[in-house]
Amino acid sequence: MKRMRICLIAEGSYPYVTGGVSNWIHALVTGMPEHEFVLHTIGASEKQRGQFRYELPANLTVVHETFLDAGFPIRRRGRRFRLTEREKAALAGHLGGGKTGPDRAEEGTVPPGALDWGTLFDLFRSPRLRHPADLLSSRDFLDLLVEIASDRYGHVPFTDLFWTVCSMLLPLLVTLRQPVPQADLYHAVTTGYAGVFGGLARHLNGRPLVVTEHGIYSREREEEILKADWVREHFKELWIEHFYRLSACAYRYADRVLTLFARNRQIEIELGCPPEKTGIVPNGIDVEAYANLPVPEQPDGRFRIGAIVRIVPIKDIKTMIRSFALIKREMPEAELYVMGPMDENGEYERECRQLVQSLGVADVHFTGNVRVSDWLGRMDLMMLTSVSEGQPLAVLEGMAAGLPWVATDVGDCRGLIEGDGDEFGPAGIVVPVMHVEQIAAAAVRLGRDPRLRAEMGRNGRERVRKLYTRERFVEEYRRLYADLGEAEAWRASASN
Repeated sequence: MKRMRICLIAEGSYPYVTGGVSNWIHALVTGMPEHEFVLHTIGASEKQRGQFRYELPANLTVVHETFLDAGFPIRRRGRRFRLTEREKAALAGHLGGGKTGPDRAEEGTVPPGALDWGTLFDLFRSPRLRHPADLLSSRDFLDLLVEIASDRYGHVPFTDLFWTVCSMLLPLLVTLRQPVPQADLYHAVTTGYAGVFGGLARHLNGRPLVVTEHGIYSREREEEILKADWVREHFKELWIEHFYRLSACAYRYADRVLTLFARNRQIEIELGCPPEKTGIVPNGIDVEAYANLPVPEQPDGRFRIGAIVRIVPIKDIKTMIRSFALIKREMPEAELYVMGPMDENGEYERECRQLVQSLGVADVHFTGNVRVSDWLGRMDLMMLTSVSEGQPLAVLEGMAAGLPWVATDVGDCRGLIEGDGDEFGPAGIVVPVMHVEQIAAAAVRLGRDPRLRAEMGRNGRERVRKLYTRERFVEEYRRLYADLGEAEAWRASASN
């Protein structure tokens, strides 16, 4: 197979954040030394520039960094930008001024009711646009916004609508105005801004695009916006529509859309992704790295609960702490070890520590970022209390180490722990999201039954060894890259 140049497009993950999706990207690149990878990574803040948490593999040759916190400079408003009717229609469609439906178009066509992304790509990259503010401050854009305001937001001050729309469009403009790396194939590791950038690359260069969704991006953003206090209530629908349209763009331009388990694939189809584009490639880990882990030489009577998790709201560490407070009443010997980076959301981390203090619960340890394999051998039980997940690598790591789990019923946690019709038994207990009492009761039940813990640990280890190896997941993508590369070479040859 010929050496390919593959452009990975990441958002909010590698190489700035450890765990989960970032570990998956790192494993993919290191697992294919025969290919060259370039990384186009989209981060939230300019202060992240160069702050890599990984030693980049030798075959990852270039990193392009884009950040979405660009300011909006004050420009004199009222200048004409001379939008064409097609550009006005495309912009209005994205802002809810026109109805859009599931975008099933082939490249270069726009079905009735679908958003005209090709026109938006060309507009946002037009030489007429020296800076995003040239468009957002123009008389043409303001006139368009006035029409939308009269249709949908007549009860809202126009200035509120204007600044909301600018804050929504500016990251998209910044994303789409970046140089597109040359590559044989593009692989967006989410939809969102990364997926739209992948669509742009497909639009400009005609090379194949693969999209992998670990969690369903649009659904996750919807959950965040519904809970957010920074979005006014009457603009939440506008923001939610924005993120669904970003995902629809990725689905339209992708040659293949992959996810980790069946339920996510079904959601993608429900959101308008053509079924024939979709597929499933489960996560995988290096199982042997979790064999023969160091364990305490002498039992000390402690019962150690571990959590491999970033300290961020979506992981719901507060529910974990409240549950542990109940566990501690029943099992005074219990200890909780929260193993993961703490600097991603400083405010939330402080709130978690304050909760520990206010509950007066002892033996809660925040270890920070650690080498997980050094710690798993000391644990008796693993816990996950997230409100949203894909197919968590942390659960696979704990299962590979022979540890049972108490995990919330999110993403594919039930599939991993209970199996999906395989020959292995349960590897833990699945509990409802945010249900403090049931989480605690499950942990106490396992804590008091070492024989059940050992049995569940064996079940989990065997399931991972059979179904979730790194070799299997890397080989699936190796074949996919080769198939798409050969198909592209055949098309190029035929056109010549």
